[in-house]
Amino acid sequence: MSNPRAELRSPVQQIAQLILNGFDDYRFRFRQITEDAQERFEQARWQAAQQASADRIDLYEIKVAQVVAALHAQVAPCYLQDVNHWPLVKSAYIAAIEHRLDDELAETWFNSIYCHVFGHDGIADAGMFVHSTRCQPRRVSRINLTRRYHPLSRQHGLDLPGMMGRILQDYAFDVPYEDLNRDLAYIVHYLHTQLPDHLFYNPHICIELLESVFYRNKGAYLVGRLMTDTEVFPFVLPLLHREGGGIYVDTLITEEDEVSIIFSFTRSYFMVDVPVPAEFVDFLHELMPGKRLAELYASIGFYKHGKTEFYRDLLNHLADTEDRFIMAPGIRGMVMSVITLPGFNVVFKMIKDHFAPPKEVNKETVEEKYRLVKRHDRVGRMADTQEFSNFRFPVEKFEPECLRELLEVAPSCVSVVEDFVIIRHVWTERRMTPLNLYLDSADEEESRAVINDYGNAIKQMAAANIFPGDMLLKNFGVTRHGRVVFYDYDEISYLTDMNFRKIPPPRFPEDEMASEPWYSVGPHDVFPEEFPVFLFSDIAMRQLFTELHGNLFDAEYWQVMQSRLSQGQVLDVYPYRRKRRFDEMSKIA
Repeated sequence: MSNPRAELRSPVQQIAQLILNGFDDYRFRFRQITEDAQERFEQARWQAAQQASADRIDLYEIKVAQVVAALHAQVAPCYLQDVNHWPLVKSAYIAAIEHRLDDELAETWFNSIYCHVFGHDGIADAGMFVHSTRCQPRRVSRINLTRRYHPLSRQHGLDLPGMMGRILQDYAFDVPYEDLNRDLAYIVHYLHTQLPDHLFYNPHICIELLESVFYRNKGAYLVGRLMTDTEVFPFVLPLLHREGGGIYVDTLITEEDEVSIIFSFTRSYFMVDVPVPAEFVDFLHELMPGKRLAELYASIGFYKHGKTEFYRDLLNHLADTEDRFIMAPGIRGMVMSVITLPGFNVVFKMIKDHFAPPKEVNKETVEEKYRLVKRHDRVGRMADTQEFSNFRFPVEKFEPECLRELLEVAPSCVSVVEDFVIIRHVWTERRMTPLNLYLDSADEEESRAVINDYGNAIKQMAAANIFPGDMLLKNFGVTRHGRVVFYDYDEISYLTDMNFRKIPPPRFPEDEMASEPWYSVGPHDVFPEEFPVFLFSDIAMRQLFTELHGNLFDAEYWQVMQSRLSQGQVLDVYPYRRKRRFDEMSKIA
């Protein structure tokens, strides 16, 4: 990372160059991890894929720390730690990244170094990139990110099988397709049954796919759109590798909501080659206009730049609206104080200074739990969070009762300095409707669907080696797509660390009347038989959940899951409804 010519530069140029050298080093290693995703998919090395995902998340802070160490070693403190020099450093850096294709990521990298040097103090546009200096609209690169396919005409219509065959051959792997003709038949049947007939008589129909393949967990995804001169539909082909067999097309997704779920904030970040990040994200945004750019950047691994985009969105929202922070709806938590802006679909979570009984965790443990979830496979059932330090908002942006409560329960985290509220440490998370509040106004059909999904959420987290601990309804939320997601992590644990037990029979009749259990209880012991009463005070709801997911009340269910995980199995969790899979659809047909 050191440069032998650094001493020939001015300190300002030296600082800018060291920061940029570090960014290049980070980007090189990021690409290496990402590019190896295809090999991991072809070789069905699923545990290695999960480890690579965690390693790539850790990589950013590791490389930032290396740059900060190099700066302290090579730059005189009078230059490095004097904030008045940083506007010049910023100017030198802007000149150095002028023609880069990842310049917005480079700006975020600069911000990270700045915040580590100055401890998140003095955040201002003069010395860092609170607002981007990239020109808008951006210049368009000459790199082609997509491939286009047009079906050949034949006597009785368009040759859809031929077009789809060309697509799958162009995106071939070192492992052969299991049954290409079968998959082509599935795709064509889906197109004719799920999309309007008139599309296939339009001579302008084509399919445009991003050249880069998206990899995550046990899947590979071809992502693009089906277009005519007047209509556009998302077009996503999930590919799976059957262990001991070949690669096959699992389904086809053509609805925006379904594609949005695949790119959800509740899932791990994709491994995908991104030659021009801004243009790549713009393409995804056209497929999913309901998603913020921040979420799309995060979905493809640039979660730090996602934080930057989020912060800019937040500043713009506060500047452009009369919105004020309020306490988030729902039952107050014992560990976290949660606030929100009514017009901004995000919650802000701060750790309280003191936890009411029976909570026995401490702040450090809570922070560890949240970072665990960040690195873990979230399987569509745990909300991604972004961690921030030293947020600074005008006092008038808070409802008085909200600010009073924050100052009362979290004074070490929240303070008022002159006319500003300083939040020293906060996690942001997509706002959802708490499950208990959702059920209060749901009809019978909605209740059944969401209670079923609540059970599915618990089972899918278990398949990812996560035991949520506190499974009360208030700790789960319902997304705009009707999916149930866990969002309270202070009691989360690895499933394989828990000891699931059956309650032993009483020794004497008096045992059942005693205030204390007649059996020993260890710190990691869990008795699933106790779940029904603990989770549901409503008898009808308890009976419904027992009908749908009664096996969760049996210790053996959890023990079998632990055994499979301990054997190294990576269990299947699909980012789309199981009934959407081609083999499931064929059974129905």
